[in-house]
Amino acid sequence: MRNLPDGWRRVGLAEITKEQTEKVGGRKSVTVLSSTKHRGLVPSDEYFKGRTIYSSDLAGYKAVRRGWFAYATNHLAEGSIGLQEAFDIACISPIYTVFSCVEGVYPPYLFRVLKSPDLLAAYRVHEQASVDRRGAVRYRDFGKIPIHIPPEHEQRRIVEVLDALDMQISTIDLVLDKLGFRHHGLSEAQMKSAEAKMMPLSAHLARPPKNGYSPKEVDEWTGLVALGLGCLTTQGFQPRQLKNVPVLDGRNASAMVNDGDLLMSRANTRELVGLAGVYRDVGMPCIYPDLMMKLIPLPTCRTEYLELHLRSDDIRRRIQAIAQGTSESMGKISGSEVQRLLVAIPSLAEQDRILKVVNTSQEGIELRKRERDKLALLKQGLAEDLLTGRMRVETAEAVLEGL
Repeated sequence: MRNLPDGWRRVGLAEITKEQTEKVGGRKSVTVLSSTKHRGLVPSDEYFKGRTIYSSDLAGYKAVRRGWFAYATNHLAEGSIGLQEAFDIACISPIYTVFSCVEGVYPPYLFRVLKSPDLLAAYRVHEQASVDRRGAVRYRDFGKIPIHIPPEHEQRRIVEVLDALDMQISTIDLVLDKLGFRHHGLSEAQMKSAEAKMMPLSAHLARPPKNGYSPKEVDEWTGLVALGLGCLTTQGFQPRQLKNVPVLDGRNASAMVNDGDLLMSRANTRELVGLAGVYRDVGMPCIYPDLMMKLIPLPTCRTEYLELHLRSDDIRRRIQAIAQGTSESMGKISGSEVQRLLVAIPSLAEQDRILKVVNTSQEGIELRKRERDKLALLKQGLAEDLLTGRMRVETAEAVLEGL
């Protein structure tokens, strides 16, 4: 075990927390909370958008006072834990575990520790060892998890450093939202201003859309991956859902995808069906699934422009209208329906002009995204070092001043 900085202690969570079992009882108008993975404790009505999922009788619900914590006993390893700071007193379902800090522990500091990668890994160990068939982490096991904790004044300084980074990241997020809104408006205006005759999409395709192939996913790495539907987003192609698939399948060849290919989803929720994106190489051979189709434009139509056009508000509305009626929540669109879509594709010179304007706007957004990613990476590294004592807070404060 490494030496800790002066004033730091290694303690079990049971030494610095206390389980709370206070009930709501006869209190009236107490807000009911839910614990979430990313947002911590939030009002249940807000999270479930007006759907009431809790009992009308709250007397037996657990009270959660300001500065107290609560976690979902069966979902702790997913990070479903929160610190209640919004209300003097709120409440939560009796199935949750509620606890408070002892004196000398700053709740926002402890919350950051409890959400750290090291603690999430510790929760998983206890979850797997639990005798509960659903892997519940009870407070008695939660309390055995060891952490490193500095004096309270240093806890507060550490939180200030990390809060400052969070504020910078949030500011960039707001800027990105505004830039994204402006970029969308610019793209729409540019396409609407172009002179072009409305024609069926088939007039701009070299061949009919072709569906992919979906072999059974395997656990081990094979050197061949298949795209999941999640790779086609409202922002285009994102390689965020890749699946390992068998190599020795003769049907894979017809579904191979190459850098620059235009893909469209042919089944998804009504909001997401028909999303288009230009595939970019993922560093290994890749196929596209049966629930996507490949579109190959004629030389008179730029692939990137067709992607932009297919993501326009007008085309999205028409695709969603075509897909309606298949089911309450899911929609499908066929290759023949896609070919009949009326599109306005201008001359190559006009396509290139519009793409230049739109790409310049996108480059500004990407610059901000890289800035945000760097800050998020810096925050992650500083958090891991500060919360374990590997870095002293004075060093982190100096790093922050240099930004």
